[in-house]
Amino acid sequence: MRKREKLALSLSLFMALGAGVTRQAGAMHIMEGFLPPSHCVAWGVICLPFLVWGVIRIKNITRDHRKTLLLLAMCGAYAFVLSALKIPSVTGSSSHPTGTGLGAMLFGPSVMAVLGIIVLLFQALLLAHGGLTTLGANTFSMAIAGPFLTYGVWKLCQKMGMKREISVFLGAMLGDLFTYCITSFQLGLSHPGTGGVWSSAMEFMGIFALTQVPLAIIEGIVTVVVVMGLDHYAQPELRDLARRRCEEGAR
Repeated sequence: MRKREKLALSLSLFMALGAGVTRQAGAMHIMEGFLPPSHCVAWGVICLPFLVWGVIRIKNITRDHRKTLLLLAMCGAYAFVLSALKIPSVTGSSSHPTGTGLGAMLFGPSVMAVLGIIVLLFQALLLAHGGLTTLGANTFSMAIAGPFLTYGVWKLCQKMGMKREISVFLGAMLGDLFTYCITSFQLGLSHPGTGGVWSSAMEFMGIFALTQVPLAIIEGIVTVVVVMGLDHYAQPELRDLARRRCEEGAR
């Protein structure tokens, strides 16, 4: 990593830590105006280091492996389509697949932070799905928290020797569910009610579960099918990605 890249990443991380310490932070496709302004700013700042890290990763990937550009675009389109299929849920929010698990497993979770915020921005502007003030909060839950858990589950399953289809299914499904666990916490933090933050978060989580559990299972199955299709149509690109991960792991 170059000096300028390290400086940008360090600066964004410092700003994120500052926001997390000095403000209460407390959102998946939450609508415009549903969060306090201070929460909107704090979540946006907390996303900064992940976005900087993601931009650096994308720059390195596309520089060394130009053939993966089409695959990268496909992951963004996949997330856009799946996350646009919304079902009304908790007041001010919605339930839907996230579509971010595929890109997290192929390129790493930091890349999905960048693709995710682009997806969320276009959905807010073109589909009135989400909002501009809540963009940072929605990015953290869908494009950062979910993908990082997906990647962790997927790598753990691989180390345990599980079949690839099972690893992909569990990663995509649990990443989707974790997105809504974070959303529930964020909503509880913004609207604690009489029982406090955790009580409110559990109430939100219980309501989300009615629609999100079956959607997460469906997303896991669909992601497995897509990965199987990529085996037939994108073998060279997948081999390049696998080779790059091995090279990075050896450093």
